Amino acid sequence: MLNLMTQNWWAIALRGLVAMLFGIAAFVWPGITLWMLVAFFGAYALVDGIFAVIEAFRRDVVRERWWALLFEGFAGIAIGILTFAWPGLTAMGLLYLIAFWAIVTGVFEIITAIRLRHQIRGEWMMALIGILSIALGFLMVAFPRAGALSIVLMIGAFVFATGALMIALAFKLRSLRHPGGEVPHVGHAAPSH
Repeated sequence: MLNLMTQNWWAIALRGLVAMLFGIAAFVWPGITLWMLVAFFGAYALVDGIFAVIEAFRRDVVRERWWALLFEGFAGIAIGILTFAWPGLTAMGLLYLIAFWAIVTGVFEIITAIRLRHQIRGEWMMALIGILSIALGFLMVAFPRAGALSIVLMIGAFVFATGALMIALAFKLRSLRHPGGEVPHVGHAAPSH
């Protein structure tokens, strides 16, 4: 899995960049209309899902499929398409849709971080992305009537922080690459004499 991630570090960086741009948009236009929020969120979830699927399938290393990332990508694509296919979505419907997406995405990020814990330092960034995502989902469900502005700013802050963490993780992965593009096999080190 680590080889797959280091080879596709750019896809993680692009996901992070898209997330940060979405977060900035939420703060630049805090009075955004519901329709615009739906359009921005749908585009973000769709693009993030597409990059997650690309990341899972690109250069399949030793037949290793990254199933958690694949499911995360498909969930993002499905939610993105659903937001565009359902133009009459109410504010409450959008809120629960975003909350569901955040929780599902967070669970898959944590699963991936757990799988990486013995292979890379910095997996905590991926775990933190997952924890933030789950927290956002539960906050949205717990306080559904917080107000449109509060929801937009909460989503913007979460997405911006997630994007920054993704970019940091991507460059950490890039630094692990060797000239041939492969990461040496990480196993238990032999004791030094």
